[in-house]
Amino acid sequence: MDNYSTNNRMKLGFGLMRLPKSENGEIDVEQVSRMADAFLEAGGTYFDTAFVYSGSEEAIKKALVDRHPRDSYTLATKLMCSGEIKDEETAKQEFLTSLERTGAGYFDYYLLHAIQRSNYQKYDEYHIWDYVKELKEKGLIRHYGFSFHGDPDLLKEMLDKHPDVDFVQLQINYADWENPGVNSRINYEICKANGKPVVVMEPVKGGILADPIPAAKAIFDEEDNGMSYSSWAIRYVASLDNILVVLSGMSSFEQMQDNLSYMKDFRPLDDHEKEVIERVRKAIDEDRSIACTACHYCTEGCPMNIPIPEIFAVENRRKGSPEFRTKREYVIVTEGRGKASDCVQCGQCEGACPQHLPIISLLEKCRNME
Repeated sequence: MDNYSTNNRMKLGFGLMRLPKSENGEIDVEQVSRMADAFLEAGGTYFDTAFVYSGSEEAIKKALVDRHPRDSYTLATKLMCSGEIKDEETAKQEFLTSLERTGAGYFDYYLLHAIQRSNYQKYDEYHIWDYVKELKEKGLIRHYGFSFHGDPDLLKEMLDKHPDVDFVQLQINYADWENPGVNSRINYEICKANGKPVVVMEPVKGGILADPIPAAKAIFDEEDNGMSYSSWAIRYVASLDNILVVLSGMSSFEQMQDNLSYMKDFRPLDDHEKEVIERVRKAIDEDRSIACTACHYCTEGCPMNIPIPEIFAVENRRKGSPEFRTKREYVIVTEGRGKASDCVQCGQCEGACPQHLPIISLLEKCRNME
């Protein structure tokens, strides 16, 4: 399907959420232009922005759209139904505003942004699914999909209701592969089973895996191959099949150069490298402030149906994570179940815990994620 192939493109995508800024706090359009030029010269085509990325759409007009032929790149942007968006007219206006800001004429990829339990019904209420289909019929978008921050059951529901979506954008990285607050593996497998190519976001977990914990660094450093920590993370997800593109939110020319150094002529991870990643993942999982083994003995008799191990897993992964990401993961693991604040301190969990954890007091500490 024209530029939609998962095989005939460089798998690195230029994420435009964290663009470099000058001393006055404005986006450094000159540096973004250099980055865009280098990206295109290396064979990259996919640029990803959004209506809610402050200044990003205007910057990419100056750095890319005004300077390069329209058929030399593909541009993705997004419409978001949350926050200050309170009605259908305002939601639909986002598309028109994005079109004006970028001057792109059309969008190659258009996404319903950040679908999760807290907002997915708004896209139905405001008739946004029908709206993007109309835009596609008019040629104003070429492919449409959605970015997703929810649980597997909701993803299945979305794909059942909207089987004509062209692709799905998911948070996937080696640290979150089995994280119950993200469900990287499960959500990836659902998309694969439904024949939906995946755009990967957060392959470096918002920069956390570019500077991982010391135990992880030690394992990577043993390899002594001169590769950056980021390169391991990005190559990990790019080595999966059914991946359309892997987005990297590059905020400097140096980051662009590093990414291009191993993605221009991409080589998938070999068996030894996959084993290294597994060792790193294990080291990260073992770096826990709460020594929960997720045996679930504590949950079998919980009168409030609190997913205690899953809450503790989110707490253990908080290191270096922005508050919004932690809260989002917490919402996912507690959806339809009890929260830490629902604990009635009956004590049955502590009596059942083989690790003899002070679960009641630990849950109290986890309340700040709500």
